[in-house]
Amino acid sequence: MSKDSDLGFETKAIHAGQDPDPITGAVVPPISLASTFAQTAVGHHNGFEYSRTGNPTRRALETALAALEGAAGGGLAFASGMAAEDAVLRLASPGDEVIIPNDAYGGTYRLLERVWRPLGIASAPVDLSDLEELAATFSPATRMVWIETPTNPLLNIVDIAAVAELAHAHGAIVVVDNTFATPYLQQPLSLGADVVVHSTTKYIGGHSDVVGGFAAFGSGDHADAIAFYQNALGAVPSPFDCYLALRGLKTLAVRMDRHCASAASVASMLHEHPAVARVAYPGLVDHPGHDVARAQMSGFGGMVSFILKGGENAALEVARSTRLFTLAESLGAVESLIEHPHRMTHASVADSPLAVDPGLLRLSVGLETIGDLLDDLAGALDHIA
Repeated sequence: MSKDSDLGFETKAIHAGQDPDPITGAVVPPISLASTFAQTAVGHHNGFEYSRTGNPTRRALETALAALEGAAGGGLAFASGMAAEDAVLRLASPGDEVIIPNDAYGGTYRLLERVWRPLGIASAPVDLSDLEELAATFSPATRMVWIETPTNPLLNIVDIAAVAELAHAHGAIVVVDNTFATPYLQQPLSLGADVVVHSTTKYIGGHSDVVGGFAAFGSGDHADAIAFYQNALGAVPSPFDCYLALRGLKTLAVRMDRHCASAASVASMLHEHPAVARVAYPGLVDHPGHDVARAQMSGFGGMVSFILKGGENAALEVARSTRLFTLAESLGAVESLIEHPHRMTHASVADSPLAVDPGLLRLSVGLETIGDLLDDLAGALDHIA
């Protein structure tokens, strides 16, 4: 059999860290609910002591997802995406600064502004697609550059390799939130990133039935520090949550292919609709980040955002008029979702430099029949015609 590094993505998603159980032959890793593990003598055990520190089901997930990210330093699973982010941000110290996108996810901004800034870690929102602006922002205090690409919810694209080169020249760590792209579409560590984070709640789980997070590392330097925080703080996923995320991971590739194809059709339809002022989807050739996305991604993803000409009132009317696009937060699952970032996922950045247009709607395009999804959106848009 080929070495693991030579295997294809789909093969690794199904087999990495998931050998049949040696006792029963079960082809699915068992859910190990044990909180503690027997030792033959003090300090002598089979690799597990206590489930907060390590768990067989969690290890299977960590091994599989690290393999998909090409993470030489391994990976660590957390109870949520925000728990993973919080652990990674502990690589910074009081007096340090973290550069973030000027359209970062509202939860990331809230964590930095409301939790870490009072403890002495500042954040600086920057247009990361403007390398000159980024270069001018670095200071001796800059410890980390935090990248989202595509960003949430504006779907802007950041050149990971270019930003990593610039950040490393200034001695800064590069972290990439790869939730929207997934490791199937984008490999940030191979482009120079030091750490990758995920909300495994989204495309990794893929079925709106689990909450989780993950961090993957290009080397062991940062992995050891974050492993300490994972254990010391205890924000770890349950074995059942790990099982659900691992189950979703097996079908990630085939799901992402369908998400990408359907999102492209939705974006094209919206691009031509008279009620729509602007569509944000990196697969459109007029998207300002299209060329970069095409170079560093193998597909353009399943997320589409658009701004209505009628502003907030029009956006709210469309959001409550769809039938198949369910009005709900979150994203990345088999069912299609629609949400109003200004009042929902990004309410925490209202009245800040990261505030989003009230006329913006964000779509997570699911796996339903594409004709049904297009009809659903067209019907909702007719309400504001």
